Amino acid sequence: MKYRPSLRTRRMAISTAVVLALSGANGPWVYRFSSERYHEYKINKPDYKAANGHWDFLDIPSGYRINTIHAALLHTGKVLLVAGSGNNRKNFDAKSFRSVLWDPKTDEFKNIPTPKDMFCSGHTQLPDGKLLIAGGTRRYEKLKGDVTKAGGLMIVHNEDPDKPITLPAGTRFTGSANGRTFVSEDPVLVERATKVFDRRTGAFLRNDAGLGRIYVEARKSGEEYGTGTEDNYRIAGLTGSDARNVYGIAQKLALDKKDFQGIREAFEFDPVAEKYITVDPMNEARWYPTLTTLRDGRVLALSGLDEIGQIVPGKDEIYDPKTRKWQYTGIVRRFPTYPAVFLLNDGKLFYSGSNAGYGPADAGREPGIWDLTTNSFSKIPGLSDADEMETSATVRLPPAQDEKFMVIGGGGVGESDRSSAKSRLVDLKDPSPRFRDGASLEEGTRYPSASLLPDDSLLVTGGSNDYRGRGGSNVLQARLYDPRTDTYKRVADPAVGRNYHSGSVLLPDGRVMVFGSDSLYADRANTRPGVFEQRIEIYTPPYLYRGSRPELTAGPKTIRRGGTGRFTTAHGAPITSAKLMRPSAVTHVTDTDQRSVALGLKRTAGGITVTVPGNRALVPSGWYMLFVTDDRGTPSDGTWVDVP
Repeated sequence: MKYRPSLRTRRMAISTAVVLALSGANGPWVYRFSSERYHEYKINKPDYKAANGHWDFLDIPSGYRINTIHAALLHTGKVLLVAGSGNNRKNFDAKSFRSVLWDPKTDEFKNIPTPKDMFCSGHTQLPDGKLLIAGGTRRYEKLKGDVTKAGGLMIVHNEDPDKPITLPAGTRFTGSANGRTFVSEDPVLVERATKVFDRRTGAFLRNDAGLGRIYVEARKSGEEYGTGTEDNYRIAGLTGSDARNVYGIAQKLALDKKDFQGIREAFEFDPVAEKYITVDPMNEARWYPTLTTLRDGRVLALSGLDEIGQIVPGKDEIYDPKTRKWQYTGIVRRFPTYPAVFLLNDGKLFYSGSNAGYGPADAGREPGIWDLTTNSFSKIPGLSDADEMETSATVRLPPAQDEKFMVIGGGGVGESDRSSAKSRLVDLKDPSPRFRDGASLEEGTRYPSASLLPDDSLLVTGGSNDYRGRGGSNVLQARLYDPRTDTYKRVADPAVGRNYHSGSVLLPDGRVMVFGSDSLYADRANTRPGVFEQRIEIYTPPYLYRGSRPELTAGPKTIRRGGTGRFTTAHGAPITSAKLMRPSAVTHVTDTDQRSVALGLKRTAGGITVTVPGNRALVPSGWYMLFVTDDRGTPSDGTWVDVP
């Protein structure tokens, strides 16, 4: 007799088949869902956090979300987030420039009126606690296919030794040979000529013409209005001796790609008044400049693209916070844009070779020690992957007294797909300093963010293998670097990839804010345009999951260099170290402000006494966070201290 399954058996078989079919169709989703749930469970376990830390998203109300390009911690404990136009041409054309102030204690946000496009400016902390911001964007780049009017650089010569001359915006320049006319967009001051005499006899030799640089464009669109060769240009509106002494010379003026152009404007941001204050403009327009604090509290402005879109030709200048004015150094030294230049303990400057982009591949890229008083530059050998220093990060390792630096990652010049996994170390106290390779990253990394932590470790996170994250190449990893052992430890992974226009800032409570990212494409196939990453992540390091922390309960708000300060503490475990940490001002993974200065420490009944080093170059005037750590390496909250 042929077997016939019962109705119940047939129903069970059908149900099982349906389940198996659904599982087959949805298996990847089920697996992914269960994996994500397990991952979420794992990273939130107390023992995992205590070993690896934890990432959280900052809850930013929609009205305060901006394309954060720059970030600086202020002595009020708040963080200034600056977008300017945020690498968005529509914002630039609409003159919509944004800054937002965030309070990490209350998570409150405030929009700050922003007077100019500070996109790609430079910034640094000032001795009185204000933030100096200089430069920014005058014009966005135009790719070759988007340029409709021929244009470029016009160099104006003035052979009159008796007076300078100012040419207004709209001045017309007509070629002597080609007959084509170009018009200036801005006014230009052309210095008077310099008389040159024979040093031995005193006899007059010649006049060296004063020079001015100005961008000019053809009056009409089309290739036929451009030029292909150098020509002399007559200037309309000049009469008499001015017509003889003042003229223009230009090379090719064509429909080539036009780079970004910088502005001269400078501002101080007042953390107490919470507003920008206009100060004297720079002598040179700068886009992508570095601002480095000098031993005396003045600020050196380096590099950048000028109002023509060319590298400022080594005309460095210094800002005096007392007069709020700029003055040329009289020294010419050329660097690529956003050069990583640090103040050393003897007042000299260290250039690590790190930079963020524009500039010739064969000029101004070698690392070395620069004496600003003599303009001597001592090159430092041994740098590995020396042709992959663009978009690398440089950090002054703790304590700052040791003058040891680390250069992390980087990539090839321009839009190169090459990236380095190297970490290079150099000890500048060595009589003959030389770079050596330290612990390597797991993969080549451009745009790594690096923040000093109060336990003397270093958080290194983000970056990408390729230029601006092409091909989905973001590095979703975070590592803690221990300078004492030269080792990296992999910790909790961030949720968001970070590349171009990203950075990180240490907060007073010991957490780290990580912001930005401006991917060129939004997919691995490089077919969809990227979208700026407005989300901000906060990393809580493992040391904040250990339970109790040291606590400074009272103490002075001001300690002079070489002076001491007594602080009371409520913590039972012994405090073993104290340090001053300068607040960050970071952009394009360039942060020359952050440093951790070890303090002398004595334990007293009910507290501690700390001693600040007397070296003004080691401890520049300004506000610092005072951190103490206990015998487990757990840090206190940062206490704000002014070093006047």
